[in-house]
Amino acid sequence: MFRTGRRNLITDVAGLRVGNASDVRLKSGVTTVVCDEPAVAGVQILGGAPGTRETDLLEPHNSIEAIHAVVLSGGSAFGLDAASGVQAALRERGIGVEVGGFRVPIVPAAILFDLRNGGDKDWGRYPPYRDLGYAAAQAVSSDFALGTVGAGTGALSSGLKGGLGSASTVLDSGVTIGALAAVNPTGSVTIARSRHFWAAPFEIGDEFGGLGYPSPMPENAKKILLKFRDKQVGGNTTIAVIATDALLTKAAAKRLAISAHDGFVRAIWPTHTPADGDLVFALATGKSGIELAPNDAIDLYAAAGATMARAISRGVFAATPAKGDVFPVWSSR
Repeated sequence: MFRTGRRNLITDVAGLRVGNASDVRLKSGVTTVVCDEPAVAGVQILGGAPGTRETDLLEPHNSIEAIHAVVLSGGSAFGLDAASGVQAALRERGIGVEVGGFRVPIVPAAILFDLRNGGDKDWGRYPPYRDLGYAAAQAVSSDFALGTVGAGTGALSSGLKGGLGSASTVLDSGVTIGALAAVNPTGSVTIARSRHFWAAPFEIGDEFGGLGYPSPMPENAKKILLKFRDKQVGGNTTIAVIATDALLTKAAAKRLAISAHDGFVRAIWPTHTPADGDLVFALATGKSGIELAPNDAIDLYAAAGATMARAISRGVFAATPAKGDVFPVWSSR
């Protein structure tokens, strides 16, 4: 039987803190996960339109074994600047890989497209994301808000505002796994424009409403409901982090990222489309000191998908309305 961690946040994984920075006028923002100590990391990209920084180095055959932070940002390609702000904040603290007498913080990043959400994007010569990244890194904490905050500030799903979501699971082995997602997909997280979430079977308690599946299931439940279907497509993404305190190799961290994509499939219909940039970073802090036996490792990978599905749903569930919104929030249904 799965249970949540104390906070039901990714920060239930020891060794991680999260910081958010938002610009309500811009309707965009930045979220960063900062590791107290370098963490083993991996990545898996399954969307057809990703926007990334420093993801190649996370492949198991490349030399960097551990990283210092990851960044999720709005702003489309402009948002990749956010990683420079986080990197600057870490450098000021003396954090980074030592290379020839210099400290280089390793900060992979991914972005989502939130330009068409009603916010004022007239930012002048340079976009604000580097400063937002720096602010997010200065605001890291074990506790943080969900919904319309950080990288979820301007996120949209099909028919509803998206948002920043998180969840955690404690396994019988004693290992904790946590997920963080900035939810901005082309598909829908609810069934046929209802209040019911696709991820309902994985819900713990009433963390996103406790409604279960509708009964009977609507006849149009399988209808494909897309964001901006009648307009130009190409601006959607769910970007996420899955993390654990288990001891993992770099190859096992990639496997964890792969497994977490199952949560996208459980929570969003459709997902991994050519118009989505779906990506999962994986982090393993090793703080539990537990090296999993084969059967326990399977439990971990299964929990990765379930925990990610819950985090995605919680992000939409927690979204709040703001002036100029182009879509309503879940709580208005």
